[in-house]
Order: sequence, then C-alpha cells, then structure tokens
Amino acid sequence: MALNATTIAALAEHLERCQLEARDTVKITDEHPALDWADAYAIQDAILERKRNRGARLVGLKCGLTSHAKMKQMGVEEPVFGFLVDEFAVADGADVRFAELIHPKVEPEVAFVLKDELRGPGCHIGAVLAATDFVLPGIEVIDSRYRDFKFDLKSVIADNTSAARFVVGGRARPVHSVDLRTCGVVLEKDGQPVALGAGAAVLGHPAAAVAALANHLARRGRSIPAGSLILSGGITEAVAVAAGDHFALRVQHLGSVSLRFV
Repeated sequence: MALNATTIAALAEHLERCQLEARDTVKITDEHPALDWADAYAIQDAILERKRNRGARLVGLKCGLTSHAKMKQMGVEEPVFGFLVDEFAVADGADVRFAELIHPKVEPEVAFVLKDELRGPGCHIGAVLAATDFVLPGIEVIDSRYRDFKFDLKSVIADNTSAARFVVGGRARPVHSVDLRTCGVVLEKDGQPVALGAGAAVLGHPAAAVAALANHLARRGRSIPAGSLILSGGITEAVAVAAGDHFALRVQHLGSVSLRFV
C-alpha cells in the first residue's frame, strides 16, 4: 500500500460525503497518483465501516466491469467489486429521488442469492451454481461521485464502484432451471426498449463474475457468506437517467422488476 491509514480514512470520508450529499468531485488519483489497488479497496472498506458505524447493514456484493472487451480496454484481468448496504435497496416498483443522486445510470443484471458459503481460491462457475439458492432480475443504479463520470479504475474502486441504489424482484428461480448464458434481457424506459442483451455478455456466464468475486475475496482472506445477494454485473451498456423516467427490466424466465426516478 502506498497511502497511510490517515489518508485512507480522509479519502473514505470525502467520497462518502460526496455520495450522501449528492455532490461531485475530481478523481482522487489527481491528488494521490501513487494510490495502488490495495489502497483503493482499503478506502472502499473504510467507507463500509463508516456506514456500519451508523447502523447500516451489509446486504450484498456487486461486480462491475464484467465484459471481456471492457477489461481489455481498461488493462485489467478481472472485474472490480463493491458492496451493497441496506440504504441502497429500493423496493420493486418504488420511486427513487433523483435529487439524492448526481448523474445516475441504470444497468440490467442477474442477481444471485447463495444458500452456501462460497470460498476461493479456485472458485469456478460450477461451484457458484452449486452454492446458489436462486437467481432473480435486478437493476443497479450507478452514480459515480466523480465529475462528468470521468475516473480511472483505482478511483472508481475506492468509490465503491459507483454503487448508489439497486432493486431486485421478478420471479426467483432455482439456478438449474434457467440457462443464464442464453436468457434474453430487455431494459425498457417509459415502455420503450433501450437496451437488449443476454447473460453471456457477463464474462460468458454471469456465474463467472461471482466466481471471480470469490477468488478476489480469497486473496484478502475473506469469503462470500451464505445468504448473500450478489449483483453479477451489467449485461448491457449503462443507460443515463432523467427525473421522471420509469425503467423496467424483463429477463427471460425470471420476470420483471422496475423503478421510477422522481
């Protein structure tokens, strides 16, 4: 690690205040160019600790940067990962206050709920499927705290991979009853399709992203607990949001889930 504990704590406070106050900032590597991968995840951990100290509950984890093309473009070999707390959760069909966000975008995802602990290293798709209780559709609202959505990868990891809100719903199905590679996805805005895709867009299979998460955590001495909710990553490009927009996600065999920005 390149940064000391005091600097990590100060950056965590800064980024979380930007999230809570819906105000943007320049990317943190502008002032701290030596910030490394370990520092970035340490800042993210410190943000989670701040939230827990105020009573927030960790409800899940999330994967980002889950297309091979995007990883090659960014010069990395695995996705990036973040956390989900209860303050981010939105009920299916509920309203999201646009004024509480900076410049939100939405992504369609497949969510996994585990029945067993998942531990790396060496975690693979088969292990993920065996440990999964059920899958269901989810919409993640991402909202980078960096001005104009301009950031480098270490800065976005520190910023909890732009996590802001999420909703899951639809029809929970046993994972063995759905071919997650070929299941079709339609994201609609105000009743009109704005993004189309299939599960294979996420590393060839959404479970591959969950396996990568387990292997990432293993390098940090951690695992994914039983009962965890995991957002496996955007199946299509992120779609920008304006106040008044209504989004619905339809996933083949898994039903639909929606939210509205007011």
